Amino acid sequence: MSQYKKNSITLIGAIGLGTGVMISAGIFALLGQVAELGGKWFPFIFILGGIVTAFSSYSYIKLSNSYPSAGGIGMYLVKEYGKGTLTAFAALLMAFSMVINQSLVARTFGTYSLQLFDMDESSLWVPVLGVILLIFAFIVNISGNKFIQSFTSFVSLLKIIGLLIFAGAGLLVTNFALSPAESTGQSPETSIASFIAAIALTVLSFKGFTTITNQGEEIVKPKKNVGRAITFSILISLIVYILLAWAVSSNLPLNEIIQKKDYALAAASEPALGNLGVWFTVIIAIIATISGIIASVFAVSRMLAMLTKMDLIPHSHFGMPGKIQRHTLVYTIVIAMILTVLFDLSRIASMGAILYLVMDMIIHWGLLTKLKQKVDFNRFIVIGALILDGLILLAFLWVKIKTDILIVIISIIIMVLTYLGERWFLKLSQS
Repeated sequence: MSQYKKNSITLIGAIGLGTGVMISAGIFALLGQVAELGGKWFPFIFILGGIVTAFSSYSYIKLSNSYPSAGGIGMYLVKEYGKGTLTAFAALLMAFSMVINQSLVARTFGTYSLQLFDMDESSLWVPVLGVILLIFAFIVNISGNKFIQSFTSFVSLLKIIGLLIFAGAGLLVTNFALSPAESTGQSPETSIASFIAAIALTVLSFKGFTTITNQGEEIVKPKKNVGRAITFSILISLIVYILLAWAVSSNLPLNEIIQKKDYALAAASEPALGNLGVWFTVIIAIIATISGIIASVFAVSRMLAMLTKMDLIPHSHFGMPGKIQRHTLVYTIVIAMILTVLFDLSRIASMGAILYLVMDMIIHWGLLTKLKQKVDFNRFIVIGALILDGLILLAFLWVKIKTDILIVIISIIIMVLTYLGERWFLKLSQS
């Protein structure tokens, strides 16, 4: 796209983009990981994640009402902290977490696609199929806003209907019995820390609502509709998550959900609906991940373009023709491809959760301390969001330090290098 177009995205289109990102990675890639950390009552962790997200989204809604912009979070950070190192650092953390989410969705696409051919999820075809999906997302994203919102809105509706059919059928088989997943001696013990840490992954599954803020300049009546789109996207996703988690919990024992965590939804469909159920679920997963990757790429490339235009991040054309937006789109896809090849689903999700929660806390702190005279908001809700973020981040880091310290170290290195790199770049550009 060569430029931003005001009033080019409707309320329905914005909701489609938000749910497109959320429902793709959230339920397909993360449900099994949430069960692994949260234990047999894992469906209720999605409710807790929805509550945490509701607190968090309040800050974004208030900021979008005051500063609707295609830069979204990047613009909010500029308003909070000015054009300095902290702004660039936090904005890049958000961009990185979104790109990480794209690789998460891409690998999910590969993992579920292989279930149609009874191939192992450790196959090299997982990253290969993920890379192919990312290339397809690039092609769609150079087709224009009108096509993107129409495509994602239609596909989002299609996958939501499909997932609700699956959830309804799965619950019908068990007579809608509200019971936890059956635990066995093989199931890991759940501690308070791991239960709280599981909420971090559900928050990651909801974070797609932030992509809506990046269309602020293009959404019809943004001061009213950005907040509406965020609210409806979270509510729709929450309902879908709860029903699906409940259906999986009712049809599979906990140890099997954990064992097949990368494709838990497909595994749960077999005892409930047979082989046809597996095919149906995998096809819905493929549709969901396609729409999710397109919507996510659409948002992050625009935020990076805005940061580039504000001279907050370095940029090189590398000989490519066209506008900056096209270049940032290419960078986004290439980085996502690298992550898709190098990391598995669990580590991708962990890194994304850590970077996102740190950025989220910076947003809340800036609103609370820097814009209290300029934006009308309830400080107790923002303080609550800050405390909840901090609590689940600490719990998640504690659990990961004990089980996979490498991904914690990698996440910290990324944050340190990003901060120091931005400080060096801004110092050079201002001298």
